[in-house]
Amino acid sequence: MEHFSLIGNSPIFRQLLNTAQLVAATRATVLISGESGCGKENLARFLHTHSPLASRPFIAVNCANLPENLVESELFGHRRGAFSNAVVDRDGLVRAAHNGTLFLDEIGELPMTAQAKLLRFLENGEILPLGYDQPIKANVRVIAATNCDLEKMVKIGRFRADLFYRLQVVPMEVPPLRERAGDIALLITHFIELAAQQHGLPTISFDMAALGVLRTYSWPGNVRELKNLCERLTILCGHQHGPLGVGNLPLNMHGEQRTAAIASPATAPLNLEQTERDMILQALEQTRGNRSRAAKLLGISRYTLLYRMKKYFAEEKSLTLGIE
Repeated sequence: MEHFSLIGNSPIFRQLLNTAQLVAATRATVLISGESGCGKENLARFLHTHSPLASRPFIAVNCANLPENLVESELFGHRRGAFSNAVVDRDGLVRAAHNGTLFLDEIGELPMTAQAKLLRFLENGEILPLGYDQPIKANVRVIAATNCDLEKMVKIGRFRADLFYRLQVVPMEVPPLRERAGDIALLITHFIELAAQQHGLPTISFDMAALGVLRTYSWPGNVRELKNLCERLTILCGHQHGPLGVGNLPLNMHGEQRTAAIASPATAPLNLEQTERDMILQALEQTRGNRSRAAKLLGISRYTLLYRMKKYFAEEKSLTLGIE
């Protein structure tokens, strides 16, 4: 599993880590909230690895990915013959986490029937797998996470109020990246080194103008978006001499700089179309013409890539690649 870390020196993030160190020493149930991509699972793993349960299992479950008709079976298990296609006994994820930690991500997506069973488990440590007559004990610490407003979901009847309050023994909120801009340089260094090591490429760096853009960008995808950007630019620009500039960043990040360049005669305007064209060429070269993979590297949809290829290379038959 990829090494995880919580990196940051901003006051809001240091406060979170201080709280996490106190909570980790206990077995308290924790409800982590925060926007998508801000590092909720990393925090859950921190709580586990700094707890007395560190040597025990850590089972991460994305509730949104559980098949709706099999949620109870996946979580709590079943006995062979309990329903059609139940050809073998299944312990379930709760028992897989016995004596360890169960991390329930996107808890707001859990169906109401499964919410009732989870509440019972949190209250008395018992589960009743499908097909069983007697409940089974399971010793598990539960950490849940959500990017939804669970209080609002309670009000409209989509989430049980009793389960919400039972999960929220210790509420913790991971701040979005835009609220901890002072941590961006540290995170960039970490993710660049990680990407260079992973792909066997030189580390990249940014000039001051590019760093300024990265610090002021709103980061709707949070830390995950920053990590993906560092990996993408390491792959596409790892052999470039000198630090990367504003022109190497995605267009949506440096729109303000483009406006400023147009408004100021003293500033040399960026050739944004040429930069974008070059990045597309680099991505196609890195992926040997695979357009789907190239689009993923560039952080755009395949449709957008095809549109821009048609725009920039309509006259160049050499880029009429048949690879999908």
